[in-house]
Amino acid sequence: MESESIKVMNQDMVKLDRFDGNNFSRWQDKMMFLLTTLKISYILNPNLQPIEDPKPSADGKQPTEEEIEEIKKQKAKREEDEVLCRSHILNTLSDRLYDLFTRIKSAREIWNALEFKYKAEEEGTNKYLIAKYLEYKMVDDKSVLEQVHELEVLVNKIHVLKIVLPESFQVAAIIAKLPSTWKDYSKKLMHKTEDISLEQLQKNLRIEEESRIRDSKNPVESDCKVHTVEKNESLVKNVNLQVKKSGQHFKKKNF
Repeated sequence: MESESIKVMNQDMVKLDRFDGNNFSRWQDKMMFLLTTLKISYILNPNLQPIEDPKPSADGKQPTEEEIEEIKKQKAKREEDEVLCRSHILNTLSDRLYDLFTRIKSAREIWNALEFKYKAEEEGTNKYLIAKYLEYKMVDDKSVLEQVHELEVLVNKIHVLKIVLPESFQVAAIIAKLPSTWKDYSKKLMHKTEDISLEQLQKNLRIEEESRIRDSKNPVESDCKVHTVEKNESLVKNVNLQVKKSGQHFKKKNF
């Protein structure tokens, strides 16, 4: 009873989402952790040998009752662990996958079948996600920070597939992907001698984007200032011209 309660407690510690065909590696890692915690992951070992009945020794001596009883206990334990392992795997599958794999009686065969099917699909997903990340191009009509967030989501999905992109690589990639109107700012960042972190880069981009937004909100005010200056300059010119013309009427003639 004590061992059963420990198993239930350990199972509660590892709550698994039901596997529906997505993120196989993540599900597999969590599943293996659970089975290891329950001390039944050995059932999936491809090198696991069957438990054989005791045989007479070389001198013809028959096995004792204790030896026979011990083998029976080992077999019973193995059968129990096989059932538990199979049940835990099936119970974390979606209804569709449960119906598909429940006909397989061996836990190891179910495990291998899942791995064969979804590892291959995941490898294709790896290539797709990496290509999507490399081909991603930022546009001018969308927030730069929002687009950086989209890149971070892609990176997280790639990390789930156990592919690590160094932070320095991500920083350089984001700078290179900045939209065309950020070309000068991108060059400025590229020519910085010190390395910057992702957090620092996002902070810099936020400040720059907010500055650009403020400038874009005040084009009328700026135009008004320009027009006012031009108008004042025009008025001054007109006044000077009128003064010159007026002065001509009062110019004295020499007799």
